[in-house]
Amino acid sequence: MASSNIPAIPKTPDIPQIGLLTMFRLGVFNMGLGIMSLLTLGVLNRIMIAELKVPALVAAGAIAVHQFMAPARVWFGQMSDAKPLLGHHRSGYIWLGILGMWASAFVAVQIIWRIGESIEQSGWGVSVYPWVGLLAAVFACYGLALSAASTPFTALLVDVSDDKTQPQIVGIGWGMLMVGILAGVGLLVATTGSIEGATSVAELRGPINRLFIVAPALVCAIAVGSTYGIENRYSLLKQRSAASGREDSLTLKEAIKILGASRQTGLFFCFLLVLSLSIFTQDAILEPYGSQLFGMSISASAQLNGFFAIGTLLGIICTAFVLVPLLGKKRTIKVGCVAASACLLLLAAVGLTANPLLLSAAVGLFGLAAGLLTTGSILLMIDLTAAETAGTFIGAWGLAQAMARGGATLLGGILLSLGKNLTGAAAMTTPTPDKLLPAYALVFVVEAVGMLIAIAFVSKVDIQEFKLDAKRAITAALESDLD
Repeated sequence: MASSNIPAIPKTPDIPQIGLLTMFRLGVFNMGLGIMSLLTLGVLNRIMIAELKVPALVAAGAIAVHQFMAPARVWFGQMSDAKPLLGHHRSGYIWLGILGMWASAFVAVQIIWRIGESIEQSGWGVSVYPWVGLLAAVFACYGLALSAASTPFTALLVDVSDDKTQPQIVGIGWGMLMVGILAGVGLLVATTGSIEGATSVAELRGPINRLFIVAPALVCAIAVGSTYGIENRYSLLKQRSAASGREDSLTLKEAIKILGASRQTGLFFCFLLVLSLSIFTQDAILEPYGSQLFGMSISASAQLNGFFAIGTLLGIICTAFVLVPLLGKKRTIKVGCVAASACLLLLAAVGLTANPLLLSAAVGLFGLAAGLLTTGSILLMIDLTAAETAGTFIGAWGLAQAMARGGATLLGGILLSLGKNLTGAAAMTTPTPDKLLPAYALVFVVEAVGMLIAIAFVSKVDIQEFKLDAKRAITAALESDLD
């Protein structure tokens, strides 16, 4: 891949080129994020909806709050550009952020038990609302911690890579994210084997509490071990940035001005919004889909995440090492959008069979298409990132994705609830498959249409125009500071 906005840097003995082993070491960090993603979205969402009988819209809405804290990504990104923490531009933010994720995830689980107890005692009513509000507030804290960890980490990947190593570091990094989801599935299956059929808080509390102590602790250890010493040894930030070493580093206001200097920024932002929304709307409803239409157990429906992860992993590897060099980034993304749209329609169609094996296969194929889209869009994202404000740009792209993921979680709940009301399933104590399938199909069809809209946005993205606009804006900002 040719990344025109990151200049070729002559290597010096002091800053060696990053190797494959170090790339895998960095990728382990994303593996930890994959585990946390499965725990927060897959496990908690399933327990609240299927076991504790929390309405899907309420459960999805409370969890989605952590994505709506995404504007903080821009701030954390700019802070990591301008103000080192614990002696590092990126690493200090990563370490504190991951600790915050651990603490807030465990607190969220304890609040969910209080919600479940209130429902057991008096049903769904006013007494539950304060706990739901508190749960949303804790997920807001989780979102801030996630922003503090993930945005500087992605900026670190930009700092330590060059034209030659970018496709490899992206492929390995996001491939390891899928490995983390697979590891989380295995951890979940091992933990939930003892609670099959459990429907009360008393039966669920012990195993789930242990899961949310052990897994996040492991993720914290992974995060520190995978990033310690990397920035000092491999970062090219000071060489690349015209603003590095200056006492008057670019301010947040100046960085945002540079961010908005090109219309290409807005086009790509909209593309990421639509694409992410179209990929992730099914996240919040996929496991309930497996439970209600296919009769899958907790562990079986959780394993759908594993099929998705395997498909995505294969898609990432094929895209980074074959498709992007062959087709280019934009064409790869278009192929991925068409493939994903077809797979979403297939997910709706397999509901007619009630066959768990066919559902798993369809999820795996959708993961393959998602892998194409993930790698292509990340490589295009790096092309649309200026070195002087890498953290700010990465924060903006992360904001688009997080807004869409939060919106997707909420939209999935809204569309499912709407579909159930339209078919009459919402009024039934035990909805029949013929009432449930159209409700779930509505979610998948809306996503398929979104994929086609994403193609229209990415077709208009022009990297050369962005590069020229960003260069002019950065030069103007630095000259203004000198004046």
